[in-house]
Amino acid sequence: MSFKDLEFLISESKAGRKMRLAVAAAQGIDVLEAVWDAAREGVIEPVLFGDLEKVDAYAAELGIDVSNFERVPCSSEGEAAEKAVKAVSSGEADLLMKGNVKTATLLKAVLNKEWGLRTGAMLSHLFLFYIPKLGRVVSLTDGGMTMYPDLNTKKALIENAVSCYRKLGVDCPKVAVLAAVEVVNPDMPCTLDAAALKQMNLRGQIKNCIVDGPLALDNAISEESARHKGIVSEVAGKADILLVPDIEAGNMVGKVMMYMAGGVGAGVILGAKTPIVLTSRFDSAATKLRSIALGAVLASR
Repeated sequence: MSFKDLEFLISESKAGRKMRLAVAAAQGIDVLEAVWDAAREGVIEPVLFGDLEKVDAYAAELGIDVSNFERVPCSSEGEAAEKAVKAVSSGEADLLMKGNVKTATLLKAVLNKEWGLRTGAMLSHLFLFYIPKLGRVVSLTDGGMTMYPDLNTKKALIENAVSCYRKLGVDCPKVAVLAAVEVVNPDMPCTLDAAALKQMNLRGQIKNCIVDGPLALDNAISEESARHKGIVSEVAGKADILLVPDIEAGNMVGKVMMYMAGGVGAGVILGAKTPIVLTSRFDSAATKLRSIALGAVLASR
């Protein structure tokens, strides 16, 4: 089973109890726009932490009224991050969203040993893309957090992504471990990691998915390309999850999907007690809304 689009995230996020979204440092135009759209769609119930004077000023600039949202005044980004994380860890909110706060500041609060959202799992970023030319959804990890993963880290990236897919209803997603080529080359360490990850999957060390690699991007997502290169694989041409070799490759592939392939996306940080929603000010309104919806669906499950 593969996702044909991301619209199911909107309907699924409305299916059960409305999730409470704690927004850390809500004083930002792009943040408020995303939260407003999600609240108006009935996806979430927001709780805004931050500089409320700036929140109201930005809301006025956008022409929206956020006075009915729950609001918690904070004197700094650090205080907003701390209070938002505490709201989630205490159960007062269901999931967390990064607002106008540095990622390092937010993660410091998330990883606090006393009241943070640590689980013992590694934190990683997963982005789901709907690509019109493909007519389906593929996801990418990790183009946002993990810089230069070693073999064990790549295993953890796969496990986080697979756990997400299973919560979304895909019991056995197909994982392509990407490289520049589809053959093992001792001079290219990422191809050695790919072969090892495939073997670990075959031996049951990576469960609930099918892993193959190394695969180049074209034969990971195009069955025609895989046929031309004579690749026989359950994953080639049908990959659900793309594991990139490093953050640089992930960042570039992700931006190509968004800005050159006309993709719509949804991204979250996985591995904490609840999902953490990250949106960029340059993301489209559709991507922001679906990122919040993805977080809400995962939080509910």
